[in-house]
Amino acid sequence: MENNKKIKGMKLIGARYYISQGGFGKYSNSNGSARDHDSHGTHTSSIAAGIEVANASYFDLAQGTAKGGLPSARIAVYKACTVDNCAGSTILKAIDDAVKDGVDIISISLGMELLVQADFLSDPIGIAAFHANQMGVMVVCSAGNSGPEQYTVVNTAPWVVTVAASSIDRDFKSTLILGNNATFNGSSITLSNLTISRKYPLAYAGDVASEFTPPIEASNCYPGSLDPKKVVGKIVVCASNYPSISRKIKMLVVQDAGARGLLYISDIEKGVPFDSGAFPYTQVGQVDGSQILKYINSTKKPTATILSTVAVQRYKPAPVVADFSSRGPGELTENILKPDIMAPGVAILAANILESVPGQDPVAKEISKFAIKSGTSMACPHVTGAAAFIKSIHYKWTPSMIKSALMTTATVADNMRRGLTNSSGGTANPHETGVGEISPLKAIDPGLVFPTTTEDYFHFLCHVGYTEKTLRSMSGTMFKCPKVSLDKLISDINYPSISIGKLKRNHKKRVTRHVINVGSSPNSSYTATVSAPKGLRVNVFPKKIVFHKGSSTATFNVTFHGKQAKKGYNYGSLTWFDGLHNVRIVFAVNIEE
Repeated sequence: MENNKKIKGMKLIGARYYISQGGFGKYSNSNGSARDHDSHGTHTSSIAAGIEVANASYFDLAQGTAKGGLPSARIAVYKACTVDNCAGSTILKAIDDAVKDGVDIISISLGMELLVQADFLSDPIGIAAFHANQMGVMVVCSAGNSGPEQYTVVNTAPWVVTVAASSIDRDFKSTLILGNNATFNGSSITLSNLTISRKYPLAYAGDVASEFTPPIEASNCYPGSLDPKKVVGKIVVCASNYPSISRKIKMLVVQDAGARGLLYISDIEKGVPFDSGAFPYTQVGQVDGSQILKYINSTKKPTATILSTVAVQRYKPAPVVADFSSRGPGELTENILKPDIMAPGVAILAANILESVPGQDPVAKEISKFAIKSGTSMACPHVTGAAAFIKSIHYKWTPSMIKSALMTTATVADNMRRGLTNSSGGTANPHETGVGEISPLKAIDPGLVFPTTTEDYFHFLCHVGYTEKTLRSMSGTMFKCPKVSLDKLISDINYPSISIGKLKRNHKKRVTRHVINVGSSPNSSYTATVSAPKGLRVNVFPKKIVFHKGSSTATFNVTFHGKQAKKGYNYGSLTWFDGLHNVRIVFAVNIEE
């Protein structure tokens, strides 16, 4: 994406596609077109830089004015993926082409599958992003959708911005009404044509199994498990014992069997509304689900209806870490805190391609120009747009300075003025949120920034274990690794957060950071305060840094001592304050016996 206000009235300024695609996945081609095939690229592009559009909605849901992070930015599109796959060689080529074309920021809403994660210089995104960073091009990537388990985050190279996903203060609810008039507010995006005036037979999927099918498979709406003769015309209740069967698959199974609707009982992704199009659908948690099953077992002819979705505004709490958002620590190294930052990625309204998807469009209505989608793919372009916004004001800032500005000004409270929470309702930690939720307006004036250089990244790679020969071949330079290259030295990379993957109780660890004063006043002084968990001793030296005209840089050290800290990860933060700016550095320290 390139920001240039000299050319007006031009949004999409270029598009490339790639014929031969090999490597990861099946061999395929792009069908000779740069056009979007599934709306993913269209949706994410409009989030990053879409122009302002009044009266936007998805069939009257989420009505309002829609616009991207920086509407004045121009977009160049590189179609590196097909319906079948995203070939590593093509991703590498597309990123290199984008750099040669002169873009300022690259937004990548994709990542290697968790099971095939390569090391930093074997991952095509990682190595291409390194080259981009060398040329001053910022790269923003999604963290992955494999949450809520730990060690699932992808795109963890320190030279990229890794983005987690959060909810927003708008939710979508569809009401389930039972035959006894009990009402449950479920989560979904359904354009149901069912009404309150008529109820339909309600059946538990395990009770409508096809012949020779185990009830446990049928109860989960496993493909081929339902008997159409028993299902037709009914609202079917599916369970979630097989989480590998997605909500979409369950919907298609009951829909193909002739069901009138689907009620899904699961706490998994309950806060992420599923779009079922015209097919009546809603999802409730296990607590409500047990009451519904009790009703089914209490009467000979249970009935229900599912009403169309309504939007709930000013929803609280928000933001909340999305259930699907991949969590840290990073599998390749725990000495870099990943993900970096969090941004809206749940039920995001953005542009849609005007092509019909079977089972997803309401009867007798045209296809919507907008769609509501969820994923870290949607969170990534929010950060891209914010970065472009900062770049448009501070055009001389490097990628690491923009990244630092976003990270040190991130928000760590929700709209109830409490700390951020996760999808389970517990307190969220930095391996879920990164440093917190983006706050683009604050990031314009961060006070201090942490510049990370290409040499820093070379040192990082040396400490990880790459040889000089490999680094020289990859970078085209004559860089030499330090004589002492140890994994524990990674924490000294000049990063706007701190992570120590291993700290024995009896040991201390000192971390060094450098900052640049980018505030409006060349004469300013910052004082450090520390928020640390009980038992973890954190000392900052010096505790006060002073800037004068002609002297805009400073260095400080942070020492961690975990003698009395609890075993496992301890989270906290260090904040520099000058009376105006709060420069917050999050830390994660893993204490071992």
